Amino acid sequence: MEAPVQAVILCGGLGERLRPLTEDLPKPLAPVGGRPFLEYLICQLREQQVERVVLLTGYYGEKIRDHFGDGTGHGVQIDYSSGPAEWDTGRRIWEARAMLDCRFLLLYSDNYVPVNIGKLLSVHSASLSAVTLLLHQKQNGNVRLDGDGGVEVYDSTRSTFGLNYVEIGYMIIERDRVLGAYGVSDVSFSQILEKLVKGEQVAGLVSGDSYHSISDPDRLKLAEQYLAVKRVLMIDRDGTINKRAPRGEYIGSWSDFHWDLQTVEAMRQLAKKGFRFLVLSNQAGIARGMLKAKMVDEINTRMVSELRKQGVDVIDVYVCPHHWDEGCSCRKPNPGMFFKASRSHLLRMDRTVYVGDDPRDSRAAFNAECLSVLIGPERELDPGGGAKPSFTGETMLETVPWIVSRYESWEESYC
Repeated sequence: MEAPVQAVILCGGLGERLRPLTEDLPKPLAPVGGRPFLEYLICQLREQQVERVVLLTGYYGEKIRDHFGDGTGHGVQIDYSSGPAEWDTGRRIWEARAMLDCRFLLLYSDNYVPVNIGKLLSVHSASLSAVTLLLHQKQNGNVRLDGDGGVEVYDSTRSTFGLNYVEIGYMIIERDRVLGAYGVSDVSFSQILEKLVKGEQVAGLVSGDSYHSISDPDRLKLAEQYLAVKRVLMIDRDGTINKRAPRGEYIGSWSDFHWDLQTVEAMRQLAKKGFRFLVLSNQAGIARGMLKAKMVDEINTRMVSELRKQGVDVIDVYVCPHHWDEGCSCRKPNPGMFFKASRSHLLRMDRTVYVGDDPRDSRAAFNAECLSVLIGPERELDPGGGAKPSFTGETMLETVPWIVSRYESWEESYC
């Protein structure tokens, strides 16, 4: 099954909750960091090789067309299907049907989350569904999953028991199967999804990262903070900041903690360029009874204090204390610590780099949708599953120019 190269974005709503901003402006053009929000979505699509975009416009649609034109300035081809502001979402898709590929990606124009379209497609391919939704866990949502991860209930009224997920856009659509679910054209697309779910034709992929929306003024402000590029570097501890303990052992006291001086110097150089740091560390020795959680905290506190003396600001430390057999979501290569950091510090994982010394570090970064840098003797090992690091070096000091240039390129980009 081929990846879609066409994306369709619903851009026709009135944006009533954003008034007075949307009294003379369509919601997709709401300014975020000095740029229309819709630019961030189009940039995200372009970076994942989506070549063609169809914008389904309505309310002040001509302003969207005036801004984006044919898409040349944004690196994609943009076409338009326009209709009255009163058209419902399902009607907009129906009226654009002649412009749609057999398979396409459908987005809402007011939500953003880092997403790997290839992963979404893999779930879609395995399920043979008409639609595959990207979901986020949320109490009082509109989706309930069955035991196998399939979508068993979709309820736009949110009145059914057990609705613990919400669909956030970014869905893969099989055009003919979806259009076949229409009875009448003037319908909400939520009604179409509800019908397809009852027919067991909808799959879901859960995103562990938080999504951000511009649906009301408060969320718009939060989205602006979130989408701003931050010079925050995530970094592993043992084997990266300090020397690893012998195999099967752990750093159990400050006297066991020996700095990797090349990493410390790299952090100092990056700090001078405005970087701050988050440390993410597996510490299974706690669950195994070989480490005391209090001692791990004391070591980390001392580490942060000593680095601060050298001008290096570690703004937070995340520790997974679980055994590798516990099945927790936070032990690398699982991405739970990454998502916790994202929520706490409003980090875009797709604009963040993680540095580690173990192929599992690159795997964890891949699972969190961020880039990774791998250093040390294991840097050439393949972490598998497409999780190859973006850059490697014998020491972290070697990677500083690449890290700086990577963040600078993000800052210079419009998204």
